[in-house]
Amino acid sequence: MRPTSLDEVAGQQHLLRAGSPLVKLADPGAASTSAVSVILWGPPGTGKTTLAQAIARSSGRRFVELSAVTAGVRDVREVMQDALNQRDLYGQSTILFLDEIHRFTKAQQDALLPGVENGWVVLIAATTENPSFSVISPLLSRSLLLTLQPLSDEDVGLLIDRAVTDPRGLADAVRLDDAARSALVRLASGDARRALTSLEAAASIADTDGDAKPAITAEAVAQAVDKALLRYDKQGDEHYDVISAFIKSIRGSDVDASMHYLARMIEAGEDPRFIARRLVISAAEDIGLADPQALQIAVAAADAVAFIGMPEGRIPLAEATAYLATTAKSNAAYLAIDKAIADVRAGGFGRVPKHLRDAHYAGAKRLGHGKGYVYPHDSAIGVSAQQYLPDELRGTRYYEPKPLGAERDVQARLEKIRRILGE
Repeated sequence: MRPTSLDEVAGQQHLLRAGSPLVKLADPGAASTSAVSVILWGPPGTGKTTLAQAIARSSGRRFVELSAVTAGVRDVREVMQDALNQRDLYGQSTILFLDEIHRFTKAQQDALLPGVENGWVVLIAATTENPSFSVISPLLSRSLLLTLQPLSDEDVGLLIDRAVTDPRGLADAVRLDDAARSALVRLASGDARRALTSLEAAASIADTDGDAKPAITAEAVAQAVDKALLRYDKQGDEHYDVISAFIKSIRGSDVDASMHYLARMIEAGEDPRFIARRLVISAAEDIGLADPQALQIAVAAADAVAFIGMPEGRIPLAEATAYLATTAKSNAAYLAIDKAIADVRAGGFGRVPKHLRDAHYAGAKRLGHGKGYVYPHDSAIGVSAQQYLPDELRGTRYYEPKPLGAERDVQARLEKIRRILGE
């Protein structure tokens, strides 16, 4: 079912507008000297290989395909030499499609540079990883970076319908129920390969009803695909929606919902370090001094994940999630620093009181620095009555502890401290 031309490609229309680099690359009438190498970055099943092969067929150029999984530097150099020979002897340009370029080492990527820079080949490289981190800078600067998006439900539905009727697919030998079609679209999560694989598997167990066409039902789809394919894109809306729901569930003390969203992220292949960082932030922002142990547990979970990796890393992540979701909550410290920052940004600050200024350099005492400072440890209670805030902010309160968890004790102690300080 792989498209043979760009006209058959479903989705990625933002890259296939008239005059776009890919369309020009596929034009057999375009000058080969004007062709530019491209790097296609996107999730699996969004059409990277499809676009490369459709361009090769439409342009009439020689097409060579390498996989970074199996190819080495020697293979790349052989392709470059052959491409040079084809250009010089026969005037034929070569398209080199390199799948999973992020798996190439720096030395292997360096071997591509002469061919790309001198125009021996037009490189079409595909990657599921961010090229900024996985592709060397010289190669990036000589190529166009094009980002593919997960297919929409409409695009996936179009592919499924086409596969049912097209002679290259099921050739109209089966009937697809509406419920089954919806299930296939949902399970695909924007991945064309998943959609077609699931359709083929469901067709193999389609129900037969006498002489009628076998029917692909929702039950057949459920039987063929025994695992739900999560709709989750680490660079898209679902990434932000799920982590938002995760943090809000912890803040709302719903440990079951917190575990659900944690499981979704783990199963979707989310970076466990990202999850751990969010737990650390949640411990400081939403729990604070209501339970000072929460931050220690979150940091310990982050360290544990970095130390042991996945899949065992899910266990400390789950432990930290359960602890944070079920403990007392207070955002008082978070609110306090935001209030203080707001005052500072608005110009709400003054000179440091003289008795608090540094008195350790020559001439400081002559200026009155440190004069009148009372050393708190000389007091029996460890607190001395003196002014700490600038005159302009005297009496301002930023931190207002809540009567929750351990912060209840902080609240009582802070009231005594503020009375001693003379506020």
